[in-house]
Amino acid sequence: MKEILKMREIIKMREAQLAISIVVLIALVGSRAPVFVSSSSLGNLLTDSTLLIMLALAQMLVVVTRGIDLSVASTLALSGMMSALLAVRFPELPLPVVMLVAVAIGLVLGLVNGYLIGYLDLAPIVVTLGTMSVYRGLVFVLSGGAWVSSHQMPPEFIAFPLSRFLGVTNLVWIAGLTILVFWYIAMHSRFGRDLYAVGNAPASARYVGIPIAKRLFWTYGISGAVAGLCGYLWVARYAVAYTEIAYGFEFTVIAACVIGGVSIAGGSGSVAGAVLGGLFLAVIGNALPVVKVSPFWQSALTGVVILTAVLINARNGKTGGRQILPLHLNKANAQGSAA
Repeated sequence: MKEILKMREIIKMREAQLAISIVVLIALVGSRAPVFVSSSSLGNLLTDSTLLIMLALAQMLVVVTRGIDLSVASTLALSGMMSALLAVRFPELPLPVVMLVAVAIGLVLGLVNGYLIGYLDLAPIVVTLGTMSVYRGLVFVLSGGAWVSSHQMPPEFIAFPLSRFLGVTNLVWIAGLTILVFWYIAMHSRFGRDLYAVGNAPASARYVGIPIAKRLFWTYGISGAVAGLCGYLWVARYAVAYTEIAYGFEFTVIAACVIGGVSIAGGSGSVAGAVLGGLFLAVIGNALPVVKVSPFWQSALTGVVILTAVLINARNGKTGGRQILPLHLNKANAQGSAA
């Protein structure tokens, strides 16, 4: 009996429902187009989802603090373009150096957002909307509007993302490591627990001594660093760098978070939810062309899924939702209630 009740509780969880939805969706598409459930097709699906999942994880930390990072795709584009130009200009540079430069560029761009939001107390949506345009403009300025094509890039620069280790692409390995890192940050680090506290009750978080400005500074820095890494991976994966790289992709990233149950109101969300949200959108993106759905309907259906997720999140919010507070904040609240 206890096992049945426990199973019911698990099924009621947002992440479990989303995982079941993904399996059902894959099965339905596979019944109509069996090629979709072949091992090679599923492997490509997993590889295609990696960049979205990584960016969704970074965005999750930002959204948990009641913030938003609209500049993530522009940061990706600028870091990707700069890494491509660097590789073309200095083809003898070791690939790890090029990747570190891309991460460093993204980190700096993210810290600019973090400083303006954390220390100057500006609205996240206004700051990142502005930097989104600035960073996108810098892509054009620094590249002169020119494309960097595959024949200009060093072979190892292009080959790395899709190279395989133990039969799995490097993209999947990197995404897996990213998931583990963010799982540790969110669930087992003081930094991560403080972010949930800031999102749940900023005034209480400040009262118990959480350095909110510093936490926001580095949260947006992490978002930028992940976007920088994804910038290199994106350019190398598709073997081309141009000014419109990942144009509008920031909305897909935010959608993945919302679908995964990350509350826009802050303070609630999980690594599993962000990962499953990204995977769900990747399945839709790969499945609809297979069943020959018009691109216009693809966009409409994705929008319907997002609106449905928002409604579910709003409903959960009215019924209490899930809030994760650090131990020291729980104690402070308990003491306040006792008083």
